[in-house]
Amino acid sequence: MTNRIHRVSGNELVLLQNGAAFFPQLCADIGSAQHSVYLESYIFASDEIGHKVGLALRQAAERGVAVRVLLDGFGSAELPDSFVDGLRKSGVEVQWFRREISPFTLSRSRMRRLRRMHRKLAVIDGEVAFIGGINIIHDIPANLDFDAPRMDYAVRVKGELAGEVQAVMQRLWEMVSWAAFSKRVKEQGWRLYRIKPRPDSNVQLVLRDNVRHRRDIERAYLNAIARAKREIVIANAYFLPGRLFLRSLIHAAGRGVRVVVVVQGKVEYRLQHYATLALYGQLLKAGVEIYEYHASFLHAKVAVVDGEWATVGSFNIDPFSLFLAREANLVVHDAGFAGDLCGNLLDSLQRDGLRVKPDRSSLPTRILARMSFGLVRFIIGVLGLARRH
Repeated sequence: MTNRIHRVSGNELVLLQNGAAFFPQLCADIGSAQHSVYLESYIFASDEIGHKVGLALRQAAERGVAVRVLLDGFGSAELPDSFVDGLRKSGVEVQWFRREISPFTLSRSRMRRLRRMHRKLAVIDGEVAFIGGINIIHDIPANLDFDAPRMDYAVRVKGELAGEVQAVMQRLWEMVSWAAFSKRVKEQGWRLYRIKPRPDSNVQLVLRDNVRHRRDIERAYLNAIARAKREIVIANAYFLPGRLFLRSLIHAAGRGVRVVVVVQGKVEYRLQHYATLALYGQLLKAGVEIYEYHASFLHAKVAVVDGEWATVGSFNIDPFSLFLAREANLVVHDAGFAGDLCGNLLDSLQRDGLRVKPDRSSLPTRILARMSFGLVRFIIGVLGLARRH
């Protein structure tokens, strides 16, 4: 796809599809950094891509740029200590978000260990930011029988919003520092940015956490769905919405809005895959179009409404993102940007999508789907996460 520049509310936005567009641009911007680099990633792998990004980070630190990398302790658990040590020896500061990992437990008192940092953010010099769903890992899955990359997106933002992204990342860095060292980390040469949300802007950073922003991204989706008049297109890697979200989509279809939902065609996580299958009948009956993406794994977390509202980020419409994880999405009100994203999604569906037909699954598959859905709902209920959903 052509990387068009969209100028919206004092920002230049470029939609980047997959790692082929994202990683070279990220490394180039890190290579041009003069003062600071922040990077957050749920997964940071020590593969070819991880080494390329790691080299860019080390080179920036070695020339005097302040570089800070925050990794999730579960998502990046397989990153070798030697890799992290190499970053630190070059001057890169590395911290872990909840590195303690315990066996799965249903104890509410230990729920904090299931709360992960799922954001994929980067900001360079407070002037250029990246927001999306792409982890630092090669996006062509290894040891599988297909060679297409995971379908995913990120947005490069140059302008006012980058300062807000840095402030958000800096705040979390300091929170992790406080938790790890029981004292505040003094700033040494870092420019401080105040967080100034601009609710009236056409470009917004929307967060999800477990304190003040528990439902902000979900509400952004629900508000856009409620206002939809013509078309809703959602592509989501792990689509398992709560009752409120599901009901909103069904109501939209009932008032004549075309509703398109793109989900995984390849089975990545069996429990979640089969639980999603349990929703097909209800959605299809309501007139929702469901497409399965089959070229590779679908990792996108994006949506477009009426060709004017769009979101790109890390937020899945599933219990993990709805109730547990720290997430970050970009919301854009702009016909040009939304049109680019929607056109790209529909082109991908035409090439590699398979429309789901009613009652196409076998009886054993339907039974497995209902059992998987019931198990997921049971887990959510036991954890006390299903209130009002």
